[in-house]
Amino acid sequence: MTAYDIIMKKRRGSELFQEEIEWITSGFVSGDIPDYQMSALLMAICFNGMTSEETSALTTAMINSGDTYSPSKELGRICIDKHSTGGIGDKTTLIAVPICAACGIYVPKMSGRGLGHTGGTIDKLEAIPGLRTSLTHNEFISVTREAGFAISGQTGSLVPADKKIYALRNATATVDSIPLICSSIMSKKLATGADGIVLDVKVGDGAFMKNYADAEKLAEAMIRVAGLSGKKCTAVLTNMEKPLGMAVGNAVEVVEAIEALKGNCPDDLYDISVTLASEMLFLAGLGSPERCRELATDALSSGRALKAFEKMSELQGGNSKAFYDYSLLGVPTHTREVVSDIDGYISGISCEKTGLVSLALGAGRKTKDGNIDPTAGIIFNKTVGDFVKKGETLGRLVTSSDCDIDAAEKDFIGLFRFSETAPEKIPAVIKIIRS
Repeated sequence: MTAYDIIMKKRRGSELFQEEIEWITSGFVSGDIPDYQMSALLMAICFNGMTSEETSALTTAMINSGDTYSPSKELGRICIDKHSTGGIGDKTTLIAVPICAACGIYVPKMSGRGLGHTGGTIDKLEAIPGLRTSLTHNEFISVTREAGFAISGQTGSLVPADKKIYALRNATATVDSIPLICSSIMSKKLATGADGIVLDVKVGDGAFMKNYADAEKLAEAMIRVAGLSGKKCTAVLTNMEKPLGMAVGNAVEVVEAIEALKGNCPDDLYDISVTLASEMLFLAGLGSPERCRELATDALSSGRALKAFEKMSELQGGNSKAFYDYSLLGVPTHTREVVSDIDGYISGISCEKTGLVSLALGAGRKTKDGNIDPTAGIIFNKTVGDFVKKGETLGRLVTSSDCDIDAAEKDFIGLFRFSETAPEKIPAVIKIIRS
C-alpha cells in the first residue's frame, strides 16, 4: 500500500477501502505522509467526492487519531450533544442547552472559539467574569452531573487529524467539499461520545452553506455518518440570511441569551433555540416531538433553564451576579448610535458583512491567536421586516478597542437594504431532517 496508489485510485474516481483511508490518515498525522501527497488526495476527493462508507471511514480514522470519551457511561445517563455549522449572532447553545438540562438530560458539550467573522461559544462564555472553559476531564464530568451540562473548550488531544487536515484544506482551496466538511464536524462530535447529536445547519448569506441544496446534502451526509457509527442524529436547517437575534458580539450575545432565558427573546432566536432543544429531548427519549416542545417551552417560561445556566456558570467559576447586573460583563468605552437616512421597510441585512463589522469593532479575532474585545459588538434596534423612519436608530456599535468607529458606522449603514413594501417573511426553521 502506497500513498501514490491511493491518490491515483481516488483521482480516477474509484472508491477507497477503509484500510486505505485509515492507513493514509494515520500516516499523515504521524508525519510519514507528506503534506503534498495529502494535498493531492484532498483535491481528488474535492473533485470526485466520497461515498457514505468512505466518508464514515474517514471520520472513524480521524476519531481514532486522538482521545475519545464515553460520558454516558461515566454519568450513567443518556447524553445528547448539539452542533452548529456557524453563523452570525448564533447564541443558541446558551439557550437550548440549559433548557435541556432543566428537563433532566445531560449535555456535556465541547465548543470552539471564533475565527474571522463568525463567533465562538467559548469566547462568549468567557465574557462572564471568572468563568473557566478550560476544564479537566473530571471537572467536565462533575459540572455536567451537578448542573446538567458543562461547556468546555476542545482539548488538543481530541481529533488531532482534523486540526492537521483542516489546516491543509484551508491552504489548498479544498474546504468546500461536503465529505470533508462532514468528516471534520462529525469526527469531533462522535469522539466526544454523545448518544445522540442535533445539528443546526445554517443556510444563507451568513452561513458556510449559501444555498439550500448544499445545506441539505451536508445535513443528510452527516446523518448517514452518524447512523453508520450507531448514533442517533437530527439535522435542523435554519435561516442565516440575517443575523440571528438582535445582538452580535460576545458580552452582548450573553446578555441577549440571558434575557431570552428570562422570557425576552426575539422570535427567530426563540424558534430556533426551542426547536433545537425539543429535538435534543426527542433524541433522549422524553416523548413525541410535540411533547418535547411542550417540555422545552415550560423549562424556558418557568425560569428553570435560567437557573440551570446560573448553576453551570457558578460551577465553572463564573460570577452569577452578572446574570442580573450586566455591567459586570464589561462596559464599552465607545458607543455609537447609527440612524437611518431614509424611510422604508428593511428588506434585508447582509449577514456576512455584519460579522465583518463586528470583527472590525474588535469582537472577533483576525488570526487564530489574536485577542478579542469582549465588550465589542453590534446591538440592532431594527430587523428585517420593520418599517423605519428617517432619523430612527438602526442600531448601536459598542467597543473598547482602538478601532475606526467612523468607518464601522459607514459599513454598518451599508448592511441594510430597504424597500417600499414589506418583504416576505422567511421562517427561522426551514426543515427538520430526522434519521
